[in-house]
This record gives sequence, structure tokens and C-alpha cells, in this order.
Amino acid sequence: MRDSSSMSLYEIRMEGRKALTERPGPAGAMRIEIQSRPGHGDYSKERHEIFADLTLDEILKLIKPPKP
Repeated sequence: MRDSSSMSLYEIRMEGRKALTERPGPAGAMRIEIQSRPGHGDYSKERHEIFADLTLDEILKLIKPPKP
């Protein structure tokens, strides 16, 4: 890889994708890509509306443990 200061944004993005695919693999790279995209809406407002009638204990009971 050459010095990033002489690379275009496209070349830098391609090098980043290459690195992400090599280390965590294609599935891991896709998960990183999804997490780095900007969201939409107002999650804080929606969260308060969705959980307004639930207690913390009720919310915790709804959370499923991770699969082994």
C-alpha cells in the first residue's frame, strides 16, 4: 500500500474494504459496514415512545440472551 496522502478517496475506501475483508472476513466486514452507515429518524424520541409504558424490569425480561 502506498502513502495515503497521494491516494484518492476511492483508493483509500478500497484499501479499507480490503483490510476489513481480510481480517474479520466478508461477514464481519458487512457488519462493520452496516454499523458505520448513518441512521435516520430520531431514535431518542422513538425509544421514549416505544418504552413509555414499560418498567426497566419489563424491558430487561424482553431482552433475549445471545445464542451460544
